[in-house]
Amino acid sequence: MPLGRPAPAGRGATTVADRVVAKIAAQAAREALHGVPEGCAPPHATVVVHHDTARVRVTLELDYPSDIGGRCGAVRRQVVQRVKALAGMEVPEVAVHVERLHSAHSRGAAQGRIR
Repeated sequence: MPLGRPAPAGRGATTVADRVVAKIAAQAAREALHGVPEGCAPPHATVVVHHDTARVRVTLELDYPSDIGGRCGAVRRQVVQRVKALAGMEVPEVAVHVERLHSAHSRGAAQGRIR
C-alpha cells in the first residue's frame, strides 16, 4: 500500500440517499404488479434509512376484484429483493398501504357502459 493512503476501512463509506431507495422500492412495486393497473396511480414509496437498513412504506392503488393479500405479499417480496440487490440494504419492514381500489364496474360506469 502506498504511503499516505488510508487503509480501505478508513476511506469512508458509500451511502445511498433515502430518495434513491424510495425510487427503487416504487419501481419494485410496479414490477411486482406487472405494471400499473388501468386507471390506477403508480406506486409511491417513502423510506427511512438507518445505516444499512431501510424501512419502507409503499402506497398503491389496485384493481378490484383481485387477490389483494397476494398482490401485497408480492410487492413486499419484490421490494425486499430489489432494495437488497441494488442498494445493498436489509429491509426488515415493508408496509403496503392500499389507498384505493378501482373496480371494473366503476371504470365501466365512468365510460357509460353500466345500466
